[in-house]
Amino acid sequence: MFTAVRKHCRSLAMAGLALLAAACSTPAERAARMQAEMTQLIAIYGPACTQLGYAASSDPWRQCVLHLSTREELQRMGSNSGVYGGWGPGRWHGGGYWGPYW
Repeated sequence: MFTAVRKHCRSLAMAGLALLAAACSTPAERAARMQAEMTQLIAIYGPACTQLGYAASSDPWRQCVLHLSTREELQRMGSNSGVYGGWGPGRWHGGGYWGPYW
């Protein structure tokens, strides 16, 4: 319970810092930061999208890069991304919070 609260507080603090940094930066700095992030995503996911058959530097290839990065980010976050945790059979099946009596 406490680790989930700490994790949530930490993510709120990081989001606040990112918002503060974004508010204090110029549009050129934000564009440069986004360009650097996209360059990193291309270096990581570009070869996989090329192996999947997309022509490098084409629009479908770029969409593939974004799709793979988003997919990995969602997997990293897991299904418990809400404040109160996730809903669904994984949470409640076989006991869950309420024990075997539910």
